[in-house]
Amino acid sequence: MNLETYYEYCLSKKGVTEHFPFDQDTLVFKVGGKMFALSSLIQWEKGEPSVNLKCNPDDAQELRAQYNDIQPAYHMSKIHWNTVAINLDVPDIFIKKLIDDSYNLVFKSLTKKIQSEILECNFE
Repeated sequence: MNLETYYEYCLSKKGVTEHFPFDQDTLVFKVGGKMFALSSLIQWEKGEPSVNLKCNPDDAQELRAQYNDIQPAYHMSKIHWNTVAINLDVPDIFIKKLIDDSYNLVFKSLTKKIQSEILECNFE
């Protein structure tokens, strides 16, 4: 997976916005104002890309046991977030599923009003 594929995949989801809330390096994707994916652009440039994704706590442990390149998230809640190394032992199609799962977890945590606005494409 390259940066463009990752970027376009995240932005293709309803109501997603991109931000740099921490610094000029960390690209953050949000839905309804809440983060669901973040990644260092410098790491992509170095050829060592990874992405932090929200995860169900039960699934997080299982994924870490199954894949060497899924680890507790760097600088985030180790219970709810994983860091997934890109282009190593986790297939791209599965990374897209993990992005979907992260998006859906965050979307479901939003208020019904915000969910409706996103689904109606009125969210800015």
